[in-house]
Amino acid sequence: MVRQRAFAPCIKMAAHIEQNMELAKDLLHPTPEEERRTHKKKRLVQCPNSYFMDVKCPGCYKITTVFSHAQTVVLCVGCSTVLCQPTGGKARLTEGCSFRRKQH
Repeated sequence: MVRQRAFAPCIKMAAHIEQNMELAKDLLHPTPEEERRTHKKKRLVQCPNSYFMDVKCPGCYKITTVFSHAQTVVLCVGCSTVLCQPTGGKARLTEGCSFRRKQH
């Protein structure tokens, strides 16, 4: 007595589904939001998450260049007020400080 294979129709159906299936998202043209959330090494064009910025002191209005991921407390050159404090990742700016991201 020869047994027939019961899984053969399932294989044909799976092959038919794979041919008509479209991708859920475009891998060559990710949205800026998706690009920002991905790891810095897994982006289409590798770029760092860190940057330099000009921070304006709220007291004396002097501008100081600060690294975005600074690991030390940055003080104002003119009035010695604290401009930013380190955290685990990016540095936290103090209230009242305005900043501008530097162009590379």
